[in-house]
Amino acid sequence: MSTPIDISEQAGVRYLHFGSSWIQGAMRIRLPCTLELDYTREMMAGLLLRDGLARDGGTWPRRILLIGLGAASLAKFVHRHCLQARIDVVEIEPEVVAAARQFFYLPREDERFAIHVADGAQYVLTGDARYDYVLVDGYDRKARTGALDALPFHQALRARLSDEGLAAYNLLGQARGHEASVARIVDAFGGRASAFPSCDSGNVIVFAATGTPVSRPVTELRVRATTLRVETGLDIASTVSRLETAGATPGGAFSL
Repeated sequence: MSTPIDISEQAGVRYLHFGSSWIQGAMRIRLPCTLELDYTREMMAGLLLRDGLARDGGTWPRRILLIGLGAASLAKFVHRHCLQARIDVVEIEPEVVAAARQFFYLPREDERFAIHVADGAQYVLTGDARYDYVLVDGYDRKARTGALDALPFHQALRARLSDEGLAAYNLLGQARGHEASVARIVDAFGGRASAFPSCDSGNVIVFAATGTPVSRPVTELRVRATTLRVETGLDIASTVSRLETAGATPGGAFSL
């Protein structure tokens, strides 16, 4: 990476930057495994859509892929709370991995948690493992995604998902228009993709699905969100409210 990685702290929160003021990740120092940024919380909404964590009697997800490490927020959350899952993290820059280890409490690698220093697009395009949950959050210092925003990548990712597969993409809605990116994902997934209403930060999270259809009544989503908050500290009740307000729950249910 030609631009140095910078670390800043303010009001008990540590931030990751790629040589600019733009925030690439954040961690509340006293609560390192919580999700500080709203878009990261929304990327975990898949836990509302499939049948939950093992400690709640669920079996999903069994295998997770994260593309883009950043400050390791999502990696730490799924490592701590998705105890039934094997987790692969793909990060193209070794300096980011080093910073996550030094400053953001990146978990140690073991039989259920692996770090791959590799190009995320190539990892998906050339691999053959299948995943239940894929989280795509890969940007460089200029907010560019490169091949992670190309139709062949989305098509390959769809093929890598299991019969209960979900993918969550982080799109930077404020940085540039995201409509074309959403359209490519929708195309690749045969229409089974939905852009959630923009977060306060401007990020737009897109969920895409394969296999078993998703259909959750809003009332059930609210109950599941409450359970998730109690079990993990993750509060995404506002996501459910925003989906309903935006008209994304016709007939009182969210379907994908």
